[in-house]
Amino acid sequence: MSMTRRGILAASALGLAAPSISYGQSDVIRLGHLTPRTGFLGPLGEYAVQAATLAGEEINAAGGINGKRLEILFEDSVNPQTGSAKAERFVQRDRVAAIVGEINSATALAIAQVVTRERVLFINTGANSDTLRGSDCQRFMFHVEGQNSMYVKTVGRALVAGGLVRGKKSYALTADYAFGHDLLRVARRFLTENGGTISGEDLIPTDLTDFSPFLLKIRQARPDLVVANLAGAQITNFLKQYSEFGLQFPVAGFGFDTALAWGAGQGNFLGTWPVMWHHLIQAPSAQTFVRAFTAKYNRPPENQAWGDYLAVKLMARAMTETRGTDGIKIVEYFEGEGRVDILKGREGYFRKRDHQLMQEAYAITALPAREVRNRWDIFRSGPAVPGPDEPLDAIAATAEENACTFR
Repeated sequence: MSMTRRGILAASALGLAAPSISYGQSDVIRLGHLTPRTGFLGPLGEYAVQAATLAGEEINAAGGINGKRLEILFEDSVNPQTGSAKAERFVQRDRVAAIVGEINSATALAIAQVVTRERVLFINTGANSDTLRGSDCQRFMFHVEGQNSMYVKTVGRALVAGGLVRGKKSYALTADYAFGHDLLRVARRFLTENGGTISGEDLIPTDLTDFSPFLLKIRQARPDLVVANLAGAQITNFLKQYSEFGLQFPVAGFGFDTALAWGAGQGNFLGTWPVMWHHLIQAPSAQTFVRAFTAKYNRPPENQAWGDYLAVKLMARAMTETRGTDGIKIVEYFEGEGRVDILKGREGYFRKRDHQLMQEAYAITALPAREVRNRWDIFRSGPAVPGPDEPLDAIAATAEENACTFR
């Protein structure tokens, strides 16, 4: 039986298989993809590019978007100035219909300012700062990536249950840029509200590779908990060196990407950390993605890959449903808070008031070395947070914690 045009569009929105279509040069929809490909966030950018590429291939194999082929243009955002300039070039020269990507919070804000002027949509896939959803929120920016409050409240529940917060002293190591500063602020609020204190803290330069001076300070301070508000290769280097120093104080991170633990090498991952997604989630759509990514790249996807893959698929779905690429129509479509499959147990939706994707998150804990069977499956996951009887916004920042007024 031949597939109808409507059937092709439905398959395209969901990433399902469909007959191939022959496209002309004018039958193209372009997306711009910006993310760090170098520097301390480069390892995550590589996963982001691979996942977006896979999503684009699946969409085109399923018939494209409204019968048009999807073309994704990739650029290294490097820093906020470069990210802003390349976003402008994407929109003004390349005529992209939307931009997806980014990991650095300061660069995400720079991109958001461009797309707001140009009235083109931007889906942020990796920048966590609460301020991007609060004081710096923008009407044309949406967030697949979780905000810092979601990460902190997710892992915070596990820490409170483990007796590591109330009456305990923490020592915080924080990445010295916008993301880290915001994460420290949110973490401090959570710990204080739950009866804990931060008794020592250090800001860590983003290009630092030698943590020994800070590990010596931790050894002397003897905290009840070491809090890692780190990012990118900082986490990999910290994990390696913490193990080498033989420190035994419990470790928890308030922000995390699975690839950074994999990069630390077998036996060096430790502690409890929050993630928005991981490759062991058993939802059927999650495992379909895991199989496809693994078959193409010979390694499983991690949470940054999930974010970019999902963002491209959601953008294609929105363009299919709105029958075009008009930015304001897509904004209104997402603001309708319609539930969609986000490769997890529960469907998610973009919250209208701040454009944050409401979704489950997970606290993962490193497996003991004797239980690790391969280089990828190095943790066990707690249950999804929020729980099945809670609303999805239970872990997100409240309006009082993080007010947004769209510009």
